[in-house]
Parts: sequence; C-alpha cells; structure tokens
Amino acid sequence: MPHLPRAVYESLPAAYGALGAALLWASYRWRGQWWSTASAALGFAGVVLALVLWMHRRDYRATSADYRRRGRPVIEPRDEQR
Repeated sequence: MPHLPRAVYESLPAAYGALGAALLWASYRWRGQWWSTASAALGFAGVVLALVLWMHRRDYRATSADYRRRGRPVIEPRDEQR
C-alpha cells in the first residue's frame, strides 16, 4: 500500500469535513431534488468521518509516548548517590 505525503495525509480530515459540509449545504439548498436525501446522508457521513479521524489522530499523538513505553516501568528508577 503506497504511503501518502504528509501534507496530503494531514489535510484529509479537513477535506472530508469540507466535502461533507458542501454536500449538506447542497442537500438543504436543493431539497426538492431527488438526490437531496442521498446528498444529506453522504454529507453527514463525511462530517462524522472527518471528526473521527481528527479525534483518533489527536488521541494517538497525546498517548504515543505511552505506547512506546509499553512493558517498562511507569516511573524510571533513580540512581541515588549519597
């Protein structure tokens, strides 16, 4: 699986949120059309996906040090020289 460049990877939640908001706006603006319900559902899914990705990345960045420390003592022993 190819890796995305960092700039593209970091902008995905914003892109999903913007697309979702645009679809929600379009479904509200032209609500008499046949595709309004599908547009609203896809827009809502895009906004939720953006929030889930953003929260997941924020949580991982906040706790990544804990994952790297797995298996080691929480408090490192000190060398007391008296």
